[in-house]
Amino acid sequence: MSSTRAAGVAEVLWELKRADKVATYSAVAERAGFSAGSTGRTVITALKVVRRDWPHLQWWRAVKDDGVLEKGSEHHERLIESGFEIEPADGHGDAVVLKGFEQLQMHWSDEPAAEAADEA
Repeated sequence: MSSTRAAGVAEVLWELKRADKVATYSAVAERAGFSAGSTGRTVITALKVVRRDWPHLQWWRAVKDDGVLEKGSEHHERLIESGFEIEPADGHGDAVVLKGFEQLQMHWSDEPAAEAADEA
């Protein structure tokens, strides 16, 4: 049985797929209505459930808040397969980061203002 948090994360992943964007663990958790937890642990737990229960969803669109990925990891490989470009992460040894990370992120912060404008 899926958790409520995992179901919320699944909805967010679907939004990210449709927009061809990524989001940080903190942004995913906030959008799904809960706290990401220490170092994203709560989101990571929910992502494990999503991978098990909804394997068609692109779990790899959720990334650490700093965007840093372990070079050669499944996360790294899935993002490359999906067409994202990777570059070395400065100051993180062998790690990598999404090229243009800031522009690739989904931002929902403008939605309430847009919805209020539509209602007026």
